Amino acid sequence: MSNVFWYIFVMAGVTYLIRVLPLTLVRREIKNTYIRSFLYYVPYVTLAVMIFPAILHSTASVWSALAGFVTAIIFSYRGASLVKVALLACVSVFAVELFLY
Repeated sequence: MSNVFWYIFVMAGVTYLIRVLPLTLVRREIKNTYIRSFLYYVPYVTLAVMIFPAILHSTASVWSALAGFVTAIIFSYRGASLVKVALLACVSVFAVELFLY
């Protein structure tokens, strides 16, 4: 059997264990506020860690990517809708790329 299949089997086993172990080991409700707050923010942090490098490497320049990122942060902090934030970030990236390059 090829090494690739062993890699796939090991990845499947690790993924399965990561999902099953918390269900089998933690039977009661978690009452510790520190652990609850930590678990509450895990999905947001994971999403940010996956998206931020893609933001910086998705354009021709890091500066246009930072301009789009800052624009998105400002408008999302002010409560704009997701579509509006995405469009304004794209427009700011386009403007920076158009005028700088």
